[in-house]
Amino acid sequence: MFLNQGEGGYRMKRNLWIAVGIFVLAVPGLVYGAHWQVDPDHSSFQFKVRHLTVSSVRGDFGKLIQGVVYFDPEDVSSTKAQVILDVASVSTNHAKRDEHLKGPDFFDVSKYPTITFISKQVSKAGPDTLKATGDLTLHGVTREVVLDIQGPAPEVKDPSGNLRRGLTATGKINRKDFGMTWNRALDTGGMVIGDEVEISVEIEMIRK
Repeated sequence: MFLNQGEGGYRMKRNLWIAVGIFVLAVPGLVYGAHWQVDPDHSSFQFKVRHLTVSSVRGDFGKLIQGVVYFDPEDVSSTKAQVILDVASVSTNHAKRDEHLKGPDFFDVSKYPTITFISKQVSKAGPDTLKATGDLTLHGVTREVVLDIQGPAPEVKDPSGNLRRGLTATGKINRKDFGMTWNRALDTGGMVIGDEVEISVEIEMIRK
């Protein structure tokens, strides 16, 4: 017995939706996860280091080469992130110091023009907080670092209709671990520059 056109069309549609449902369930990221592009105009990549043992110098990298994040709020362990910064964009609001930082004593921009962070593991650390472990490549050296993350904040829609999220990431590194060892001793004891560097990142992302 042959199906009439109405019944056949109904079954074809039903089978199609069943197939789509199976595919979506097999790939949960299609339901909850999303890819996000870091917005360089509303993000900052800052650092802080002790100076002369009495104060701190702050700086930032003003040029983002690439910033992408995959985030699934239902499975934060699947989160992936990659950020690449232009080292030549370093600024501490002091031209002479910035030139020194770009030279061979520190970042050596001509040899190592980028800083890269690639996440390897992300886990929940508490309410609205995550812990991200990843590889930081700086000054030609790759080391594992851990970042504490506040967020990501819930999605909001901007006036242009784009969906956005934000987060704050903080961490600490030892610059000597990355081969940046230049320093000078003070007559009163201590060193000109501290070894510990505090990292503070503010990221605003646009859903792709």
